[in-house]
Formats: sequence, structure tokens, C-alpha cells
Amino acid sequence: MSNQWINLRGQVHAPLQALLIGASAGGVEALLSLLEDLPPDYRLPVVCLLHQPDRSDSLLADLLQRRLKLPAKEAEDKEYLSGGVVYVAPAGYHLSIETDRSFSLSREEPRHFSRPSIDILFESAADAYGEQLAAALLTGANEDGAAGLLAIKQAGGLTLVQEPADAQVPTMPNAALALLKPDFLLSINAMRLLLAELDALPC
Repeated sequence: MSNQWINLRGQVHAPLQALLIGASAGGVEALLSLLEDLPPDYRLPVVCLLHQPDRSDSLLADLLQRRLKLPAKEAEDKEYLSGGVVYVAPAGYHLSIETDRSFSLSREEPRHFSRPSIDILFESAADAYGEQLAAALLTGANEDGAAGLLAIKQAGGLTLVQEPADAQVPTMPNAALALLKPDFLLSINAMRLLLAELDALPC
């Protein structure tokens, strides 16, 4: 097929243009395990949002830059997404993706006591990418991200959730499973293999 691919469950799905990952408690270790093996020619932009203290200077982008084969950086306001880059949501700001596929930062009120909010990122990206989007929700201690992942599924995007038993803190995966049946419910190790497969799909 030139414009569709078949996922591991035999479902037909549109080509992907972006990958989002949301996490909270236990998320640093999960992100490193998930992304360390991605090759330097990985095609998709990868946007990571990890809950952080509102006024902290985040070191996550620096940590990822040292550990990954891909370049990693904090997302900047009005910056367009580029393939093969790992973007990190800055502390203290909500991160959204506009319909022209550029980033937007804002200081709106926290959602689920979190700023940045996974829901806000996921919901905005669902509008921007529709079925061309994949998103993974990992370990975490609150319900942020569940509604956003549902929005992505309703827009036709591909949804991944970490197995609760595999998560350091299962609250976030369980909240997602209470709202939707994801396309894939996987351990971090299995999800890492799937990410490589997603990049090999036609664009």
C-alpha cells in the first residue's frame, strides 16, 4: 500500500508523521529505556512531556541529549517540528501543537495539578495530526493524559499504553484504560520494538 500500513493487529492505519510520549512519576527511566535504541536516522519527530516542578530548570533535555542517538532539545514557542528530533516540554509551560505543526507555549492554569499537561499536548496534536499521529502514555501518579489519549484515538491516531504491571506507578496507565481500549498495551521493552517498526512505515 502506498498510503496505508497494517499494524500488528492487522488493522489498516494511515502513515504517521509524529510520535508523542507522556509520563510522570517513574518517567525518566521509562523514557530512557524507550528511546535509547532509536537510530540516528529515525524519521519521526518525538515529543516528550514529563511532569516537572513548575519553577524548576529542567535537565531532561540535556540528559536525553547525552544518552540518545538522536538530538534532543526543549521545544520552543513557534518552532516547527522536525523529523528525527526528540523534543521535551519545558517546565512551567503548557506545550501545544498548532494546526501548522508548530509548538505553542502558554501559562494557562494547571490541569490535573500539572503544567505542562499531557492532556493539552495530546488534544492539540490530535487536531493538528489526526490519524497521522501516534501517542504513548507511560507510568505516572495521576490521571493526566487519559482524556488526551482518548482524543487521539477518536481522531484516528494510534494509541499505546504501558502495561500497568510494568509501570513504576500504574495510576496513569490505569486511568487511560478506564477511558479507552488502546491499539497496543505493552511493556516498555515491547513498546521499544514497536517504535522502530513505526518509523519503518511509509510516510
